[in-house]
Amino acid sequence: MVGIKLAASYCFPVVVTFCLLIRLKSIIKEFQKSGTVSIVLVACQGGVDYEETRRLVEGAYK
Repeated sequence: MVGIKLAASYCFPVVVTFCLLIRLKSIIKEFQKSGTVSIVLVACQGGVDYEETRRLVEGAYK
C-alpha cells in the first residue's frame, strides 16, 4: 500500500512533466527562431553587417 502511494506521489508528476516538455519542445524551437530573426533585423537596422550578425547569433546557440 505504501509503495502505491509512493509511486502515485512521485511518478505521476514526473510523467506529466516529461509529456509537457515533449509537447513544448516545438514551441520553444519556434520561439528561438523568432528571436533570431528579431536579432538579425535589429542588427541590420543598426548598420551591422548581416554575415557578422549571423556568425554571432549562430555562435551563441552552439
